[in-house]
Amino acid sequence: MRLLILGTGGMANAHAKNFSAIDGVEVVGGVDVDPSRVEAFNAMHNIPHGFGSLDAALNWGEFDAIANVTPDSVHHPTTMAALAAGKHVFCEKPLATDYARAIEMTEAAEAAGVVAMVNLTYRNVAQLQKARELVQAGELGKVKHFEASYLQSWLVSKAWGDWRTESQWLWRLSKKHGSNGTLGDIGIHILDFAVYGAGSDIDKVFCRLETFNKAEGDRIGEYDLDANDSFAMTAQLENGALGVVHATRWATGHFNELRLRVYGERGSVEVQHRHDWSKLFTCLGDDAETGKWTETEVPSVPTNYERFFEAVQMGRTLEPSFRHATSLQRVLDLSMLTDRDRREHEVYL
Repeated sequence: MRLLILGTGGMANAHAKNFSAIDGVEVVGGVDVDPSRVEAFNAMHNIPHGFGSLDAALNWGEFDAIANVTPDSVHHPTTMAALAAGKHVFCEKPLATDYARAIEMTEAAEAAGVVAMVNLTYRNVAQLQKARELVQAGELGKVKHFEASYLQSWLVSKAWGDWRTESQWLWRLSKKHGSNGTLGDIGIHILDFAVYGAGSDIDKVFCRLETFNKAEGDRIGEYDLDANDSFAMTAQLENGALGVVHATRWATGHFNELRLRVYGERGSVEVQHRHDWSKLFTCLGDDAETGKWTETEVPSVPTNYERFFEAVQMGRTLEPSFRHATSLQRVLDLSMLTDRDRREHEVYL
């Protein structure tokens, strides 16, 4: 598979590193509107061709697939152009900034008959995969309740950099720069973490959003700091389970931590994932009577990068697909409506 990487910002380095490590994948081009950035990126990863626009790369055309690592608001137009050219697409999350654009991308991909997948990176967590396996095998019995959280601290700590002075962070806090805040940025991750691990999609949702004061006049330079910083959501799954999902960038002491607990009639599982380790705990069978939890070791699983390559080789889209990411985007859109309306919404009427 000959791959083009579209966008050469920070996350593009992960794409270049992971795809280059796969036997059978050749990263042949990089694209960025900034000539100096694409030149430096290509030099770092030994990529032979550089382009200043997607149009120029498509005119060249000597590639099979695109890894779309552009800003969120650019996913839609660039992906639609790639699909029209018959290219397979591996898109960063979120698929689009709203459901209308996401479903258009999904339907275009399905009509084109190409592989179209989304990099929901926490599918790479082996402990989450095992938790889902236990749920689907009935080891927990009927799932009744779940709780999921995504905690970050970069608005508190400078460990990741200083958002007050670095635009690579500031755009994430500004609606006019394409950000849907914590809900749009990491909300899609924790929603996928929750529904995948609990083995069921969301049926009803209610969400509250909060944007805290962060600077004088809620503005730094050209950036209005008006995107949400935290959200708290109640959700009911299609399998009837009730649960809570919350996320924030103000979680002091938590650099990047996801947690999921799923409770069933006969047992429970808990997944903890940080930037430096992942753990799975189970309370199953007779242990449910004593409250004994056991840490479970699990083998590694294929990454999304490897699964995308596998999908292209097979000519068939695997999960996480555009359609799945679109269903999550619908939940995100409805979450914003519930915050406005102060009432619960059903995902599918």
